[in-house]
Amino acid sequence: MQTKSQTLGSILIAVVLFIGFNIISNETLTSSRLDVTENSLYTLSDGTRGVLSKLDEPVTLRFYFSAQQFATLPQYLNYGKRVRDLLEEYVAEADGKLNLQVIEPEPFSEAEDQAVGYGIEQLPLNATGDMGYLGLAGTNATDDELAIPFLNPDREDALEYEISKLVYTLANPQKRVIGLITDLALNGGQPTAPDQPGAPAWASISQLKELFDVRDLARDVTAIEPDIDTLLVVHPKDLPAKTLYAIDQFVLRGGKAMVFVDPLAEEDRPEQDPNNPMAMPKVDSTLEPLFKAWGIQVATDKIIGDPKDAVRVSFSGSRGPQEVEYLPWIQLHDASMNRDDFITSQLQGVNVGTAGRIETLKDATTKLTPLLLSGPTAGLLERDAIFFVRDPNGLRESFVPGKEQLVIAARVTGAAATAYPDGPPLAEQEKRGPGDPNQLKQAKDGINVIVVADTDLLADRFWVRIERFLNMQVPNPFANNADFLVNAIDNLGGNDDLISLRSRGEYARPFEVVEAIKRDAESQFREREQALRAKLAETETKLREIQQGKGAEGEAILTAEQRKEIELFRAEQIRTRKELRAVQHELGKNIEQLGTRLKWMNIGLIPLLLAVIAIVVGAIRHRRWA
Repeated sequence: MQTKSQTLGSILIAVVLFIGFNIISNETLTSSRLDVTENSLYTLSDGTRGVLSKLDEPVTLRFYFSAQQFATLPQYLNYGKRVRDLLEEYVAEADGKLNLQVIEPEPFSEAEDQAVGYGIEQLPLNATGDMGYLGLAGTNATDDELAIPFLNPDREDALEYEISKLVYTLANPQKRVIGLITDLALNGGQPTAPDQPGAPAWASISQLKELFDVRDLARDVTAIEPDIDTLLVVHPKDLPAKTLYAIDQFVLRGGKAMVFVDPLAEEDRPEQDPNNPMAMPKVDSTLEPLFKAWGIQVATDKIIGDPKDAVRVSFSGSRGPQEVEYLPWIQLHDASMNRDDFITSQLQGVNVGTAGRIETLKDATTKLTPLLLSGPTAGLLERDAIFFVRDPNGLRESFVPGKEQLVIAARVTGAAATAYPDGPPLAEQEKRGPGDPNQLKQAKDGINVIVVADTDLLADRFWVRIERFLNMQVPNPFANNADFLVNAIDNLGGNDDLISLRSRGEYARPFEVVEAIKRDAESQFREREQALRAKLAETETKLREIQQGKGAEGEAILTAEQRKEIELFRAEQIRTRKELRAVQHELGKNIEQLGTRLKWMNIGLIPLLLAVIAIVVGAIRHRRWA
């Protein structure tokens, strides 16, 4: 009887301890969490902590979350809870400078009117017209308002960045001014017809405008206004000398600049010269003589090609539709990023198209710090070959791989002199006067410039898909091109807090083993194909030689030896084609086997291992109790 009482007492004590532990943990451990994801997607980052620690005035966040309406929509319900938990961590980290209100807007309520007033998107839930809300609105001490109309569950990897950007913008309502000089239609184009909309602005520039005051400057500007913090120059084609001088002086007096040039800007589509319709269009850009003064050069007639990291494109050739690697389009990952620089340390991937190479001049006084590089086997292609060679396979046949990484984007810092030591450039009809008394001959504290030898990485097609959702245009990025741009502008202005947040999750997780199998098999296929073409060309030459020795009656005289040689070639041709088909079959077989192994590991092996562990643990416990 006593034993039974002791057992009941032990159970009661255990229940009390269990309840007490839960109560204490709920009160004291609400912000603790264990994040085992590869990229720590669910841990508040140092960048967010930096933003919150610099809050001078309180910021109020209103999270509109229709939890009851989302009861039948687990995707929205679970994601809303995830957002709420993350916002509570923001509040805990902000030391009283961040206020959070979680609001559930009921139909026809003031809360619903308030949500609509802030611009929160209405989500239709059913045919009866019920609406749900999943958005965030923020205000600061001066009544500035900002909102994230819809927190898309498909963009969870960007959640922390979106929230931190909203808080940062409210805490810093005075935006930095970015001066933009460009010969591309970055801000969109004019409509081609009265009933047609104009081309939209590039998404990378739209993202830049969310954080900065981007001011368009004329291409013939003679001075950079002093309130401009950073200068952004994109595709400068034959800028006037007075504009080059203005940029020169702006950089020497301590102004920051980011320059995009290109040996072949694919998004530049100039009008054809009616006087010379056969002339090649001018689609290259440079910033000479400023580059020379900064100690660098970017050739306008060479383009980087990289067989290892080339983008696969669809091409209809002699064998029909196929996927081939297009050497001038390159996917930069891992070792192609400078992990020691804030701008690229957190990026996952950047796509470039027909990019140039940045080199240091021998007499340079500046330091070149690479930010984006090609792979070690990249080489240089002639720019004109890109125009005339329509078959991507043709580029591969003439390609010579290199032995070192080539610089595509770099930071240029250090001592630099003016590109105009004799004074401001003058027009031909002008006479040189006393010059500019305020001209700087040397940089005051050294220059800080970022140069990128590609403009196409800013274009939408290289990094983002614009999708429509509930009458909204939602950007769905598959590369970090825009993050690279915004990171660089942020870093030039001295702010690194948001940089670590822009690309914390992987946009794409390629199957590297599968890609390696494809590349190896296609390499074998390409070598066999080239050998067959060479053999075919040789035989056709021999046949032409035979046809030149016709008999009196106009018929080609073929010896038995020549007929035998032709038959041997035809047999070799058939045998080679079978081998090509075998290579293709082996390619598919290897990929299928790999997929089978992965499925078996995920579906069968892991549960089997757990079952074995459970059996072993159970056996050990049984022996102890016995």
